[in-house]
Amino acid sequence: MLVAAFGDAGHVFPAISLGRALRARGHEVVVETWEERREAVEGAGLGFAAAEEYRMFPPPDPGSPEEAHAAEAARALLPLLEEMQPHVVISDILTLAPSLAAEKLGVPLATLIPHIYPVVEPGLPFFAIGLRVPRTPLGRQLWRSGQRALNIGLEHGRRDLNAQRARLNLPPVDRFHGGISPDLALVATFPQLEYPRRWPTGVEVTGPMTFELPHPTIELPPGEEPLVLIAPSTAHDSDNHLVRTALKALAEEPVRVVATTNKVVPQRPIEVPPNAVLVDWLSYSQLMPAASLVISHGGHGTVARALGAGTPVLVCPLIGDMSETAMRVAWAKVGLSLPWRLCNPAPLRWAARRILGDSSFSKRAGELANWSRENDGAQRGAELVEQLAHSRAST
Repeated sequence: MLVAAFGDAGHVFPAISLGRALRARGHEVVVETWEERREAVEGAGLGFAAAEEYRMFPPPDPGSPEEAHAAEAARALLPLLEEMQPHVVISDILTLAPSLAAEKLGVPLATLIPHIYPVVEPGLPFFAIGLRVPRTPLGRQLWRSGQRALNIGLEHGRRDLNAQRARLNLPPVDRFHGGISPDLALVATFPQLEYPRRWPTGVEVTGPMTFELPHPTIELPPGEEPLVLIAPSTAHDSDNHLVRTALKALAEEPVRVVATTNKVVPQRPIEVPPNAVLVDWLSYSQLMPAASLVISHGGHGTVARALGAGTPVLVCPLIGDMSETAMRVAWAKVGLSLPWRLCNPAPLRWAARRILGDSSFSKRAGELANWSRENDGAQRGAELVEQLAHSRAST
């Protein structure tokens, strides 16, 4: 099996988790991702292949040298696939090159989506806007009426994809979201965070796929007060605004606080109150089960780890699909969403007090944790990948 992943932690860690599950079932697994992730991949007992890195977002300008990078990266990957002769390629939703290369060689393809399913059903809110599912027929009709505008953007994406396919002499696709495999899409989130909908054939919600780097335990602040973990995104918020704001908001509250910069080096000193400790990295396995609340930007991996431990979350979404994750958290009643424009000490303090003072949030998060203990996302994903391999082999 070849598992290909975008190098950000929120994408490569689920890929490693799936790779380990496949390896445990007796398969040879190579993970293709950024060179900086070699140690993590090989430390998990998996083979490693360095991926060509190219820009996906924002899309390169048409006609620019960067525009052909996905096709060129796919062409560069062909020798590895020809040597491996993999039974299946599992490509992260942000890694177009491996999916193109797999199709070029006729290798069965699965797509790994390490967050909420991004394909909108007519009548539901557009993905990443961060709005709740409509409660009335009129609301659903309003979203359906906007589908034409959404399709304009999707048409641009299809055109760009077909330009890459043409460079590899692959036929054009006529469907939207052509980078997602029609045979198998693994949606690595909680089904409880997905709005009710009609699921397309081949789309499977497996549950989260979790992995973390080994890290020593840290000493917690003394006392018996509830523990609050501040766990910001690893890829955004270069000024550590969420950490600074949350520490200030909770400085006088009857809580203990552990905050991490997640190795985002502060550009200026961060003031740490007496009831808190600040570290540059920590183990979620240690902190999530001990915490009564997790405050984050809404990166799906962090939210999934918290809910998997039965801990409610306060999400201050910053960018991308974080707003969508934040709204699903509020909709599922496992936490609250605080818009980034309101990420100031007073609103954040109010939201934290509300979650800590209402046991229904932790009760609902505990229900997701119970579900997670009975439904291992990586194991389910590995089973589905095997089924794809066997079904294609039999034909």
